[in-house]
Amino acid sequence: MAAALVTLFVLTFAVALSTTAADPDLLQDLCVADLNSTMKVNGYPCRKRAIVDDFFSDSLAKPGAINGCRGYQTTLACVQKIPGLNTLGVSLTRIDFAPGGLNPPHTHSRATEMVHVLNGALTVGFITANGSNLFSRPIETG
Repeated sequence: MAAALVTLFVLTFAVALSTTAADPDLLQDLCVADLNSTMKVNGYPCRKRAIVDDFFSDSLAKPGAINGCRGYQTTLACVQKIPGLNTLGVSLTRIDFAPGGLNPPHTHSRATEMVHVLNGALTVGFITANGSNLFSRPIETG
C-alpha cells in the first residue's frame, strides 16, 4: 500500500511539473516589430498589438529612380517597412537596373537570394564559398 501511494505521489508530481514547465504556446504566430524600441536582440521586441498594415507594403511595386553613376537602384522591403516580418528571417529587395547596369559583387551570410526579372534580361550568377566554381546564366522576363 505504501509503495502504491509513493508511486501515485511521484506520478502526480511528474505530471504537475511537466505541465508547469511546458511552453504554453508552442508556436509564435507573429512578432510585429516595435520599431520605436531601442533594444534590438534577434530582431526588434514584439509590439502588443498588430494592425493589418504591419503585413503589407507597396514599396516594391514602384520602380526606383536609377542613379546614373551606379546604374541601379535598390528598394528594400524589410522589417523597417513591413514590421510583421520581424523574427522571420525574411527580406525582399527590388533592384532596377539601367541598360548596362551592374550590381557589384556582394555576399549574403546565411541567406538565400532569389531573382525574378520583371522586364528585360539579366545575367546572374554566384561563386561557391571556396571560390572554385562560378555558376552563371542569363535570365529573361518572367
